[in-house]
Amino acid sequence: MAARMPSRCARRVRARRMNGASRERDAQASQVSRWAGARRGSGRLRRQTGRPRLRPADRAFLAAAGRVLPRCRWGSLFVTPDTLMRRHRQLVARRWTCSHRSVGRPPIAREIRELVLRLARENPTWGYQRIAGELTGLGFTVSATTVGGLIRTVRLGPAGERAPLTWRRFVRAHAASLIACDFFTVDTVRSTRLYVLFFIELGSRRVHLAGCTQNPNGAWTAQQARQPAWSLAERASPLRFLIRDRDTKFNGAFDEVFRSEGIEIIKTPIRAPKANAYAERFVGTVRRECLDWILIINRRRLERVLGAYVDHYDRHRPHRSLGLVPLQLRPRTRPGTPPESVHVQRRDRLGGLIHEYSAAA
Repeated sequence: MAARMPSRCARRVRARRMNGASRERDAQASQVSRWAGARRGSGRLRRQTGRPRLRPADRAFLAAAGRVLPRCRWGSLFVTPDTLMRRHRQLVARRWTCSHRSVGRPPIAREIRELVLRLARENPTWGYQRIAGELTGLGFTVSATTVGGLIRTVRLGPAGERAPLTWRRFVRAHAASLIACDFFTVDTVRSTRLYVLFFIELGSRRVHLAGCTQNPNGAWTAQQARQPAWSLAERASPLRFLIRDRDTKFNGAFDEVFRSEGIEIIKTPIRAPKANAYAERFVGTVRRECLDWILIINRRRLERVLGAYVDHYDRHRPHRSLGLVPLQLRPRTRPGTPPESVHVQRRDRLGGLIHEYSAAA
C-alpha cells in the first residue's frame, strides 16, 4: 500500500502539469487570435478610410510644426518624420527659388502648323519659301526656316519629292484635253462574239461609238478612227492626248490618224487596266445597266441598243465625278415649289429597261 502512493502522487502531479501547459497554450492561442482579429480590423478600417488628403496649407503647417515640436513628440503626428523633413525642404526651396521663364521663340500655334502641313501636302511642288509667301498672303507671318522644320518633323520631304507624278494626278491635271479608247466584247445568242470600239472624253465623260465588228483588225480600226478624229478636231478646245492600251489592233495607221490632228498617243503600261480606268469604268457601266439585261441577236441589234444607251449616257444620266449633274442640263423646278404642284414625267428607253424622268410644273 505504501509503495503505491508515490506512483499515484506522481500521476497527479503530472496531470496538473499537463493541464497547466494546455491552459497556457490555450491562452497564447486566444491572444494570437485576438491580435490577428485586431490587425484585420485595423487593415479593414485603413482600407475604408484611406489616406488623408492634405492641402498645401496643411503641408505647410505640418512642416512648420515639425520645426517647433521636439523630435520625441513627432510620433503624435500622422505623418512620418521623413515626410515632415521633405515638406520643409520643399517649402524653403519654393521660398527662395526664382520663377523660370521659357527662353527662345514662342511656339507655333496648332492652327498654323496644320495649315502649313496642308499646303505642303496639297502642293507637292511648292518649296519652303513658296509656302511661307502663301501664308504671308493669308495674314500669317512664318519664316521659311520654320516651315521647313515643320515639314521635316512629319517627313514629307522637300519640293519635288513629296509626291511623285502618278497616273491619277496626270489624268486629273489633263482631263479636259484627254480622250481614251478601248474595245469590249458582246456575245450574241448564237455565240458569236462582236467587238465594239468606243472613245470617251475624260473631262466631260462623253462617249463616242466608233463601230462594232466580228473580225477587227488594224485596217478596220484605223478606218473607224477617222470619223471621231475629224469630229474632235472641230472642238473649241482641241484634245491633246489619246490614251490606249497596247493591243495589236491599234497599229501605226491608227496612231497616224490622230497624230495628223495634233493628238499625241499615250500607251498604258503592260497589264495595267487601271491606267485606262475611265474606259474600263464605262465598260462596267454599260454591262450592268444595259447589256446584261438584253439578248443580242446580231450586229444591227447591238448597234441600235448601244446607240440608245449612249444617248441616255451622254444626255440624261448623272455622273458622280461631275457632281451628279448630267451633260445636258434639264429644266428644274423653282426653289420653294410645293411637291404636289410638280408633275414628274417618265420616258422609257429600250423597251422600259431604262427610265428617264423630267419635271413639268
